[in-house]
Amino acid sequence: METKKPDNVVYSETEGYNAKLMTYATNVGAPVIQIDDVAAFKSRGIRSVNKEFENKFNELKLQYENLMKEFENNELVYNAKFSFEPVIGEIYHLYRGMDGLNFLSLISPVECAREHLGSFKLNSEKKWIAIE
Repeated sequence: METKKPDNVVYSETEGYNAKLMTYATNVGAPVIQIDDVAAFKSRGIRSVNKEFENKFNELKLQYENLMKEFENNELVYNAKFSFEPVIGEIYHLYRGMDGLNFLSLISPVECAREHLGSFKLNSEKKWIAIE
């Protein structure tokens, strides 16, 4: 009579029957071990994160462009010629003079024959805001 040997997966010479110690199923009736499909998860995650980055980038780009426009306007007005101290909240008009230099004036574009470069308002932070 031949002795039946236990399966090597659940039996070892030193530990004996150790099926309960295994981190995986050791019999035919155990549930199937399946590896999750993480490719779909990764793909969705990448699309979602990239979209978020793109939106944030576009917001920052718009903020940067607005900041640069403000900077250029302020540089233009502060480099212009004027012989008065501007009042906060008043609207001033920027013109190009006959000598090619820019100057700031209270005179509206309707009343002035010079090239009108823009109208600006001085805010409480001493920044010139372009008036459309």
